[in-house]
Amino acid sequence: MTARWIRAALAGVAALSLALTGCGGADDEPSAGTGGRVTVFAAASLTETFTKLGKDYEAAHPGTKVVLNFAGSSALATQITQGAPADVFAAASPATMTTVTDAGDAAGTPAVLVRNQLVIAVPKGNPDRVAGLADLARPGVKVALCAEQVPCGTAARTALAAAGVRLTPATLEQDVKGALAKVKLGEVDAALVYRTDVRAAAELDAVEFPESARAVNDYPIVVLKHAGNPAGARAFVDHVRSDAGLAVLTAAGFQAPPNR
Repeated sequence: MTARWIRAALAGVAALSLALTGCGGADDEPSAGTGGRVTVFAAASLTETFTKLGKDYEAAHPGTKVVLNFAGSSALATQITQGAPADVFAAASPATMTTVTDAGDAAGTPAVLVRNQLVIAVPKGNPDRVAGLADLARPGVKVALCAEQVPCGTAARTALAAAGVRLTPATLEQDVKGALAKVKLGEVDAALVYRTDVRAAAELDAVEFPESARAVNDYPIVVLKHAGNPAGARAFVDHVRSDAGLAVLTAAGFQAPPNR
């Protein structure tokens, strides 16, 4: 039994599972011939913007259903290379996208959608008076970081190294939303997360720091080679890369890529 055969079988089972999940009624499935289902795997930090962009896309393409799966980019890349059925992948770093392209699972060359920078997330009012990365190493300050294999974790370690700051995090989370939640719940005093995530959290403040410029993350997006709906996937990527799509993303705090 070859690895290729196993992968194909896994993809088929997963696709069947998705199909059965959507059979609850007429309102759950798009009409035939109107674009079909588009399954998008996207970095957790894209949750708010891609949720809006997905709804906008459905409104512009009646009968289309956008199915969004958000998680840490490294976890999503692993799922894709193991045969999970998806049409589009939007990652929070080129490194995690490389996992997919090196496995031959991308259709074409990924394009940079947006860029993102880190900030220090603190409770509203910044009660610990955190002014920069050095304050995170003060005794008694509990910090949440993303795990090292996650793009926000890699960026955090790059920024800390640039500042010459060494700290032991209270927790390592598998995606940026997990790190952010620790601050929201009061379990830590601060977290290194993306600017966009703090902007979407009214109960938190963002502390900017200069070293974040040394750890800017590009967000590549690509149609996947084994997409069940390649035409819909290409249309969705065109939608999020359009001027209207970029406006939604930059309004949330993302930066336009250099070529825009």
